[in-house]
Amino acid sequence: MIKMIDLPYPLNALEPYYSKETLDLHYNVLYKGYVDNTNKTEEKLKLARLNNNFENIKCLERDLSFHGSGAILHKLFFENMGPAIPTNPDVKLMQHIIKDFESYDKFKNQFTEAAKTVEASGWCILVFVPEFKKLEILQCEKHQNLTLWGCQPLLVLDMWEHSYYLQYKTKRPEYISAFWNIVNWNIVNKRYNCLELN
Repeated sequence: MIKMIDLPYPLNALEPYYSKETLDLHYNVLYKGYVDNTNKTEEKLKLARLNNNFENIKCLERDLSFHGSGAILHKLFFENMGPAIPTNPDVKLMQHIIKDFESYDKFKNQFTEAAKTVEASGWCILVFVPEFKKLEILQCEKHQNLTLWGCQPLLVLDMWEHSYYLQYKTKRPEYISAFWNIVNWNIVNKRYNCLELN
């Protein structure tokens, strides 16, 4: 059974960039739904194994991918935000960003433009791809699809409409711009420094 993470800051801590109302709905209703549905799916899979009845296996495996991916990505998203205190990529991560994107500004521009053009509901994610030994930016338009196997998420931005619509309506670029004010680079640095880079 998976559990929701405790939100690492008060519901109003990200204002004015991310409203208390939006965060409350996003964390307490939508994220909770992904966690609850992942656990329900795991129980159904356990029952299927117990009864040796896999009639619904295709649906159950799809549900596990969808709800499980949603639970994991939301956890990462809430963790990599924080109150608007100045944080930056640490020296090692900054060097890697410059190596793979030429400069921090070029990385930020590419991430921003990629986020703007995510179709429908989805995510924009900075990942490390061990197979390439490289940082990449992915548009994850269905969060259980369109991945690179083995990639490790470092910075996650939720582009599903539920993550911004109450506050920003259709103004996606304003939401993305506001996000840069509440990125908790300390968490991103920690994720990066835990990687097997060789």
